[in-house]
Amino acid sequence: MLEHYSLLKHLHITAAYASLAFFILRAIWSIREDKLLKSSWVKITPHLLDTLLLTLGVTLAVLMSLWPLPNWLSAKLVGLVIYILLGTVAIKRGSTPRVRLIAAFLAVLVFIYMLGAAHHHHPGSWLNW
Repeated sequence: MLEHYSLLKHLHITAAYASLAFFILRAIWSIREDKLLKSSWVKITPHLLDTLLLTLGVTLAVLMSLWPLPNWLSAKLVGLVIYILLGTVAIKRGSTPRVRLIAAFLAVLVFIYMLGAAHHHHPGSWLNW
């Protein structure tokens, strides 16, 4: 299975960017209070993307024997929880478009942090000195 590492890694990265792109699109619709946000395909697609993303991530961690979790991966998982919480505010729980905009912006910043933690294999993310 290790021979598939490169393919799995690229699929994981692709799923991450697809998930982010679709999150941003849904956040824009939420801020604009667009009716598209209530479409069934819009409600289902993020779950499919995120399930794929998480499955690939866990598969990669198992392939790389990352247990106990290294600091950078633990930090990335904490970031994921924060991203999800901010995402729920940005998409449906925010009381006003302004609140949803701020939550979406913060969620994207957390996502960028997670990318840096993964890229540098360091919890300092992009600020890794």
